[in-house]
Amino acid sequence: MAKIKVKTAKEIEHIRDAGALVAETLIRAGEMCKPGVCTLEIDEFIGDFTRKHKAVSACMGYHGYPRYACISINEVVCHGIPDAKTILKDGDIVNIDITSILNGYHGDASMMFCVGKVSSIARELVDTAKFCMEEGIRAAGERGARWNDIGNVIQDIADEHGFSVVEDYCGHGIGTGFHEEPTVLHCRNNYLTKFIEVGNVFTVEPMINVGRPGTKTLSDGWTAVTRDGSLSAQWEHTVAKTKDGIEILTLPR
Repeated sequence: MAKIKVKTAKEIEHIRDAGALVAETLIRAGEMCKPGVCTLEIDEFIGDFTRKHKAVSACMGYHGYPRYACISINEVVCHGIPDAKTILKDGDIVNIDITSILNGYHGDASMMFCVGKVSSIARELVDTAKFCMEEGIRAAGERGARWNDIGNVIQDIADEHGFSVVEDYCGHGIGTGFHEEPTVLHCRNNYLTKFIEVGNVFTVEPMINVGRPGTKTLSDGWTAVTRDGSLSAQWEHTVAKTKDGIEILTLPR
C-alpha cells in the first residue's frame, strides 16, 4: 500500500468547510427529488449552488465526466449521469453523490432519497445501506482499528439482511486530491491490515444490493448498474480519524 497522508488540523478544517457545503447542497438537492422532476434540473441546481458558494464541482470534467454530480436511480449502483430524459417517478430510490472543491480541498458525500411511496424492500435497503455506512465509520473510530475492520462490519450487516456488498467500487483517501490513498474496501477482506492513524481522512461509502454484488458499466462509460437488475443503495461521508475516535466532516452547519 502506498503511503497514506496524515492531515494537519488546518487541512482537516479546510476539508470540513468543503464537507459542510456538500452537506447543505445535498439536503437542498434532495428536496427536489419529487415525481416529474428530471435529474438534469437537480444537477443544474447543484452546479449553481456550488458556484454561488465560491466552490468548484470536482466531478465536472473529471476524466471526462460531463455533469456536476452523480445521480443514480434504482438499479444504478453509481455514476449515473443526469440528463433531461430521466424523470423521477413515484417509488424511485435516488442516490445523489456530490464532491465539491473549496479553497483547494475536497468534500465528498452522498445520500439516498425516496420519491413518493417506495416498496418495503426498497426502504429496508436504503435504511440498511445507511446503517452499514454508520457502523463502518464507527468501526474506523475504534482504538486499534485497521482498514479491513470497516469492510468486515459492513459485510456482516449486509449478510444479516440478506443483501450483498458491491466489490467493484470502494472508498478512498481525500484532501487536496479527489482520490488519495488508501483504497477503503467495504466488503470482508484481509488485505488492508494497517492501522488507521490519527490524521487519516477518507470516505466510507458502501454500495449495497438487494441481489448479487456484480455490476456492469453501460455504453456511456460511466453508469454502473447491477448485473441482475436488482435495487442498489449507497450512503457516503468523508471522515477523519482523531485522537478521540472519528469525526464526520460532511455534516451541515
